[in-house]
Parts: sequence; C-alpha cells; structure tokens
Amino acid sequence: MTKLTSIAIFIAGIFASVHAISAEPIEVIKAVKVTEPEKVELGKMLFFEPRLSKSGYISCNSCHNLATGGVDALPTSVGHNWQQGPINSPTVLNANYMLAQFWDGRASDLQAQAAGPIENPKEMGYSHALATQTIASMPAYRAHFAKVYGDENVTIDRLTDAISTFEKTLVTPNSPFDQYLLGKQDAISVDAKAGYQLFKSKGCVSCHNGPAVGGTMYMKMGLIKPFHTNNPAEGRIAVTGKEADKFVFKVPTLRNIELTYPYFHDGSVWTLEEAVNTMADIQLGQKLSDKENLEMVAFLVSLTGDQPQITLPILPPSNKNTPRPVPFSHDPMSSKPVSSELLK
Repeated sequence: MTKLTSIAIFIAGIFASVHAISAEPIEVIKAVKVTEPEKVELGKMLFFEPRLSKSGYISCNSCHNLATGGVDALPTSVGHNWQQGPINSPTVLNANYMLAQFWDGRASDLQAQAAGPIENPKEMGYSHALATQTIASMPAYRAHFAKVYGDENVTIDRLTDAISTFEKTLVTPNSPFDQYLLGKQDAISVDAKAGYQLFKSKGCVSCHNGPAVGGTMYMKMGLIKPFHTNNPAEGRIAVTGKEADKFVFKVPTLRNIELTYPYFHDGSVWTLEEAVNTMADIQLGQKLSDKENLEMVAFLVSLTGDQPQITLPILPPSNKNTPRPVPFSHDPMSSKPVSSELLK
C-alpha cells in the first residue's frame, strides 16, 4: 500500500506540474527534431550563399546573422550598393512560431519571406531568374538538388523551400525561463521571478505570449500614446490598405531579446531598460519604478536560450557559366562579367 501511495503521489505531482505549465501564458520552446537532414543542409548552404545577391556579397546571414542572435544589430539593414534598408531586421531565431513574416506580415510563411529579399532592389538586388541560374551553374549544387528533390532542376520554389526548412531548425530551447517553467525553481533569479509577475500583472502578456513570447498577433505601435519616429514604415496598412492598420505591426518575439538590439521596428532604442520603459509608457500608459524596470529586464534576459550551433558550409566554387557578381554597378541587372571600368 505504501508503495502504491508513493506512485500515486508521484503521478499526481507530474499532472500538477503539467497543469501549472499549461496555465502559464508563455510556453516552453522545444528542441527541434530534424526529419529532412539533407534538405536542411542544402538550405543552410543557401542561407549563407552570397551569390544569391547581385553583388555576390550579401547573403541571408548578412541581415540575420546567426552569430549575433539572428539579427545584424543595426537600426536598419545595409542593402545592395550600401542602401539603407527601410526597417529593422527581425531575428530569424524561432521565426517559425510567427503568424506571418516581416513586420507588416506581408509574407505568409518562411518560404514566402525567403523569396522577398533576393529580388528587392534595396536588399539583395538580384532577380529570381538570375539567382536560380547562378545556383544551377554549379554542378555540386545541382547534385544536392537532385538528392533532395529527385532531379537537378533548380527553381525559386525549391530554393526557398530549402532555406525555410533550414530556418525552421533555428530554435532556442533550454532558456533559464524554460527550465523554470519545467519546475526548476532556482533556474532564474528572484528579480526575474518578480519581473515575470510584473510582466503578467501589467498586461504585457496580452500581446507577448505563447512559445515565442510574441509573434502571434498584430498591434498598434503607440496604443496609448503616439510613438515618435522618423522611420517611414507604416505597418499593416501597406498590406491591407485599411487606415485602421496604420502603425500596426506584428508583435515581435521576446525570445533572446537581450541579443537582438536595437529595438522596435525603427531600431531606435539600444537598451532593454529604455525599451521596457518606452513600451510601458506608450502601450500601457504606465510608469515603472527603477526597481520594476530592473526586475522586468531580469525576466527578459532569462528568455535567452541555447543558440543554434552552426558549422559553416563549404560552398561550391563558381565557374565560367556562373553569372558574375556586380558589386559596384548601378547599371540594370546583368549576368555579364564585371567591366574593369566599373571598378575604377
């Protein structure tokens, strides 16, 4: 009887723990299970492939640097011919948890997002046709495509499918806060615990919830008070055309937030302390004390998980059939070799 009672107590404890976790507005990030390793490897190669850009210099990793939290740590990104990007580059880490991609949600998923920068004249400045031609020119790439897709045909759909499959593996489990949710009470500090309670009681969780602590809804930036910025982006109105969607943006993930500065869609704030105070003011109409700010920041820092451990891929060499990069030209897109005149 004693043994059965002990087992019953143990099982009850498990159920109580599961119930406690499910009652929280934030969910544990789980480690990814790779089911298509060859496609992931191809996608990784393409993610780091600078020849998908007109200049032959900009890759996906340029703006979503996996060494720096999946961002470029700039207010707005640097694009083709050193053009200034229109908006802050969001992290690629845990991006598969988002309801859509880009700040305005104009891409429905990671595959749609991967296609956009390639042909954006302010980003990679290329075309889908030349991007696929470039990749198809290299026998090693064609062999990879044949292995993954059954034949050597390189299409933009296959290319972006591979990239998005790799990006889906870029999750950050095992944060101190996840360990806390799983029952390890000493995984986070007293300040972080107090910060989490503030995060819930102040109403932050109404937008920042779920496994990514955000990314599941749109919200107006400057809900209670106007958000003053020189950035021209106007949010969802660019997608829907509805005046009500002006300055409405996708709620960003707070996972790894200590790594993904500068903050907000305009990249105007460089510290978590200032970002927390700004959001409390313009979104909640509240002023935090210094102690509350410290506690909230401590909680946010506890959301940093294990970063993806990436071995850089070795990319195939270009050959005589590979379109040449045009890093300094303002001329219309061309697959011709760079003229020496352009380099003077």
